[in-house]
Amino acid sequence: MGLLCSPSKRNKVMDMKILFTEVEPADEETIKRLFEGHQFKIYNDIPTEDELIEMADEDTEVISPFIYTKIGKKTMDVLPNLKLIATRSTGFDHIDWEYARSKGITVCNVPYYGSNTVAEHAFALLLNLVRHVCPGWTRVRSGNFSYEGFRGTDLKGKTLGVLGTGRIGLHAARIGKGFGMEVIAYDVILNEKAAEEIGFTYVSFDELLSRSDVITIHVPLLKSTYHLIDKEAVSKMKRGAILINTARGGVVDTNAIMWGLQEGILKGVGLDVIENEKSLTADHPLLRMEGVLITPHIAFYTHEAMTRIITTTYENITSFEKGNPINVVN
Repeated sequence: MGLLCSPSKRNKVMDMKILFTEVEPADEETIKRLFEGHQFKIYNDIPTEDELIEMADEDTEVISPFIYTKIGKKTMDVLPNLKLIATRSTGFDHIDWEYARSKGITVCNVPYYGSNTVAEHAFALLLNLVRHVCPGWTRVRSGNFSYEGFRGTDLKGKTLGVLGTGRIGLHAARIGKGFGMEVIAYDVILNEKAAEEIGFTYVSFDELLSRSDVITIHVPLLKSTYHLIDKEAVSKMKRGAILINTARGGVVDTNAIMWGLQEGILKGVGLDVIENEKSLTADHPLLRMEGVLITPHIAFYTHEAMTRIITTTYENITSFEKGNPINVVN
């Protein structure tokens, strides 16, 4: 499904040709209002790369995808006027950004839309797991008000390990401190000022694995972070740990966490993302395991965050248009 809008007669200053994909109907009016003066197409669906090429035309200068639209070499090679890929997300692993750089195509993202939003969802998953909220509600709905088997665990006094201390990770650290948790963190880039202000300590990766009662992941998916949590990492975790992932599915080896659950190393797993999540089916073995809670990639998905995403995307495109690109990742 698509919508084509032509430039307004009132504003001819901005006239870039833009293709938006994965746009929810609720967000179309905001895009039309902000991008008045441009020629743009809006598509609601997730296109394959061939469909994306068919949607665009050789005059397309900007593509603004969301998290599932793959943009690779094939697309870039057949769109001679493509200058900018403005993803409406923080992650950009769905874009071949290195090839884009070689072609002189700028890639920018939305780095700050959901720092609190995603961190809050990480704790929503955690609280559901440690206090048995979902199974409790299921039991009550069946007419059984017994609390047998639902003894929970306090967060106060437990150790929270934060993997990645960007904006989301730092917000998770603040929330953890609010619960009275000891917070430790690992990152390849240290933010000692934030550590002092919030009150957490940087440790090695292995020490974080071995000491943490809860590990929450907030790193991008890069070659260096693919399967960061693998079987070896799980084997080093504190017995009875809980793992939360609201970052990217590929950071965690699904087979490794299934093994960790079977071995009793992991007590619980809360995932908002999972490898190949669009191909997840009801018979996936992870869905039948105890101590697992999965949500459908909704950690970012609040009214406030979606507004920030579209507004920042507008700023990214118009800044590029004026010759001052911002939030560039390549």
